[in-house]
Amino acid sequence: MTAEPDMDVARKLFAALEQQTGNSFGIHRASYGAGEQRAHDLVEEIARSNGLEVDKDDALNLYVTLPGRDRTAPVVMSGSHLDSVPAGGNFDGAAGVAAALSVLVGWKKSAHVPAVDTTMIAIRAEESCWFPVSYIGSKAAFGILPEEALSVARSDNGCSLAGHLSQLGGAPERVAAGAAKLSANGIDRFIELHIEQGPVLLEADESIGLVTGVRGSFRYRSAQARGQYAHSGATPRRLRQDAVLAVSHLITSVSADWERLETNGADLTVTFGRVQTEPERADFSKVAGVVDFCIDVRSFDTAVLAEVERLMGLHVTRITEETGVSFRLGKRTSSKPAVMDQHLRRNMLRAARDIGVSAREMPCGAGHDAAVFANQGVPTAMIFVRNANGSHNPDESMEFDDFTEATRLLARALAL
Repeated sequence: MTAEPDMDVARKLFAALEQQTGNSFGIHRASYGAGEQRAHDLVEEIARSNGLEVDKDDALNLYVTLPGRDRTAPVVMSGSHLDSVPAGGNFDGAAGVAAALSVLVGWKKSAHVPAVDTTMIAIRAEESCWFPVSYIGSKAAFGILPEEALSVARSDNGCSLAGHLSQLGGAPERVAAGAAKLSANGIDRFIELHIEQGPVLLEADESIGLVTGVRGSFRYRSAQARGQYAHSGATPRRLRQDAVLAVSHLITSVSADWERLETNGADLTVTFGRVQTEPERADFSKVAGVVDFCIDVRSFDTAVLAEVERLMGLHVTRITEETGVSFRLGKRTSSKPAVMDQHLRRNMLRAARDIGVSAREMPCGAGHDAAVFANQGVPTAMIFVRNANGSHNPDESMEFDDFTEATRLLARALAL
């Protein structure tokens, strides 16, 4: 039987992360910032103190390895990210790193030698709220991060990704040139453990989910509608160029498309996560001249994404003609959908039954680094852990018993 994970490692890591990267508003681990760096340092300290091998790549992703009997064979990998959104929670991403590290430390202490090298990866910059680029760390590890991403500025301080990498000792010029640490033919499998970011497992009263696939997306993060400011009482409807009304028409039109497509069986989510007038110019007695907004569209089906974007373009043209309000959608970012490996999922379902754990298969609506591994051709799986109160907020509430069950399943999946 495979040695058990050392759950004290995870418990202590969660406590240290909360204490050292949190404040009264939640967790703050900005990508390539002080909080994320401290998190990486903590993981490295634990790994070195337990005699595990430690390595980093040009983008400063962290690799912790327990050597296997055959060191020439493709490696088995697990891990996740350590950065957080502003005022985030302590478990999003970090749970996957803590779980994989607990497995390796438990195996090392038990003198268990796996068949092949088993590596935990702590991935940089998964949360694209800091740099508007999806999956920076994992793409850099495979040498597929676009060169132009290095010039993108971080949202809170305006410093470029290349600048942050240089400050922390990375090699932005090598990242820009496509230097790769990882390749699909060198990885036997990748398994990412993560808290569930929705209420499905909680509602079903089940502790663990096995992900079937990860949605892709397209996003316009800095869209704007521009009309004309006017007096609210003196300007008749026919003469208004009301930016609020125009954006409202766009929201309701796209929402109607969503309802129709979903009714016809399409997988889709549409979110206008930010809609705001100019605080220094807008007023209750004015027709709004400018509205800033953002759009996030996700689906497992690239054809559905393309159809929504086509329809949205038609709506923008029509609404501009009807209202006189122009739209500037700004830079488009996107990510590809990814399917999790069926063979791995079947084996993990059997492993769950063997250890008395109930697991259900379920889709994943959020983006994860596992999608990059899968789309590079690596057999990939994801384990979800039940979590109350959603994610990306300080109230994330993963029960440690649920996490322990999921980590035990991860250990079996890595040893298969």
